[in-house]
Amino acid sequence: MARLSEDLKRAVTIFISATIVFSTLAYVAVTPRPREQFFQIYVLGETGKAERYYPDGNPNILVGRVVRWYLGTTNFMGSVQYVVIKAKLGNSTIKAPDDVNRVPSPAPVLLEFKKVVLSNETWEFPFVWEIREINVDDGVIYPTVFEINGMVFRNSQVGALKGHNLRIVFELWSFDPESDRVMFGWRTGVERRVAWLQIWFNATIAGT
Repeated sequence: MARLSEDLKRAVTIFISATIVFSTLAYVAVTPRPREQFFQIYVLGETGKAERYYPDGNPNILVGRVVRWYLGTTNFMGSVQYVVIKAKLGNSTIKAPDDVNRVPSPAPVLLEFKKVVLSNETWEFPFVWEIREINVDDGVIYPTVFEINGMVFRNSQVGALKGHNLRIVFELWSFDPESDRVMFGWRTGVERRVAWLQIWFNATIAGT
């Protein structure tokens, strides 16, 4: 009788252990993994593909030469998000955004695009620009007037020697409920991430 009791105890122990293992496996199988929360940002060329970013493949942009890009972002945050994309004018000496410290570029803003983006929605729109006027000061070329999507924007701060190595920086900002403000990047749990892109070009004068 005592032997039967030991066998019964062993059987019960095995049954309980198997039940716990099975329950754990079943929970893992039916419980979806937490989704990674992030934004995707991209710039496409004039064909709507990752190609032909410059007219005739030439990064030397003359005054009055129209450049067509397509700017977009996809919301993979799992909820509706308020998104701001800032287009900034920089050169080789102005700092780019800092991924490590999550600090935006100090370059001046040319234009901001704002939209409420649904979960899993892709927001894509044209970014059509041209340099309307330039100023030359001791060999430094300043593109002083831009036209972007039919609107005129002025620049008096950013120039480059011979107009070389200018860039347009695109930064993704989003509304952060925790701080009740728009912030560079986004927050996912306790972590904060940032996303940005840049395209280099030269501002040139005909005949140079």
